[in-house]
Amino acid sequence: MLAESHIYFHKAADVLGLADNIRTILLTPRRTVKIGINIEAEDGSLQSYEGFRVQHNMARGPMKGGLRYHPAMDEDHAAALANLMTWKTAVVDVPYGGAKGGINCDPHALSERDLFQITVRFVEQMKEVIGPTIDIPAPDVNTNAKVMGWIMHEYSKYEGFSPGVVTGKPLDLFGSEGREAATGRGVMDVLAEALIEQRMSFGDITVAVQGFGNVGSNAARLIAERGARIVAVADHTGGVCAEAGLDVPALVAWVAEHGGVKGFPSGEAFDGPEIITWDADVLVPAALEDAIHKDNAADVKARIIVEGANGPTTPEASDILNDRDVLIIPDILANAGGVTVSYFEWVQNIQHFRWDEERINQELDKKMSRAYRSVRQVASEHSIDMRTAAFVLAIRRVGKAALARTHIETELPF
Repeated sequence: MLAESHIYFHKAADVLGLADNIRTILLTPRRTVKIGINIEAEDGSLQSYEGFRVQHNMARGPMKGGLRYHPAMDEDHAAALANLMTWKTAVVDVPYGGAKGGINCDPHALSERDLFQITVRFVEQMKEVIGPTIDIPAPDVNTNAKVMGWIMHEYSKYEGFSPGVVTGKPLDLFGSEGREAATGRGVMDVLAEALIEQRMSFGDITVAVQGFGNVGSNAARLIAERGARIVAVADHTGGVCAEAGLDVPALVAWVAEHGGVKGFPSGEAFDGPEIITWDADVLVPAALEDAIHKDNAADVKARIIVEGANGPTTPEASDILNDRDVLIIPDILANAGGVTVSYFEWVQNIQHFRWDEERINQELDKKMSRAYRSVRQVASEHSIDMRTAAFVLAIRRVGKAALARTHIETELPF
């Protein structure tokens, strides 16, 4: 994944005419921290894990990024995602840099007591390099509001009351209204802008959604509420479709009870992987990395792809789709609703003043719509695809901020 993110960066850097030394500076993480975590498990055994935090860039503000608990978590994966967070926060113009981290544990094989202990040990050893003005973690794969609450509690033992140390917290621990649906709402917002551009409305389109977790389910719900037909949904259990449109609220309820879309009675079953090439106007890949690749890209029927997941389209597939004039709204724009509302949560924590959900949604809609139009303007200016344009815009903003912090009198080529 790190190599793929660098491919996109270098394409944008070529457009901007960046020298090699500037590219190296912008790509190199500011700091990488690796720690050992040892706990006495509930069964009496001694368990050891590794924790990571890669802090990529803070030219535009404190660093921001998720914390994931997964057996495959490693430094390279954290570095790739931290890099992308730098560009994502710059694209939507929130005052953050990028970071990412995690622990190589499997929460599904751990008791809640053991998971709590692991989290506490992580904070004990990371407390000097995270904080409301340094690096602000957030939920990611296999972490949630409860884990963020544990981090806030443990960090506050050392630094005093510090709700702004993490975002994605429970509402009762100074979390934000609207956070759960934020990434899905952002997907809906950028799709709305794309439809305006193409003189279409939600009522004109059919949509296929890959993945029905937090992002996919909320995106499907909100897009359906605007009048679109969600004709197919797939997740790890299988797929379900209905030409007239699925009843999304009923499907959400079914998944909450049964753990997946398989068996949903108000739709026809199909093999999940077929979702990528479904006959729909819009495809929302909101699950796995590399879901669209060189072997299936030519068969994609959607004319608009909105990347709800991180890295769902490989570079080879992106080239194939761009050559076919498929509009790809890239992940660093399309799924930035989550980090945007995380920013709103942090602002509320700093101000000690809570916003209502209506205000949060209005501010998010404005941020995402403005970001889409900014990326589109860059794409038109350079006659490039939206992904490259998003990186160009982000590199411009980060580069200018970094230069403004120094006494160096040099001219950037943009």
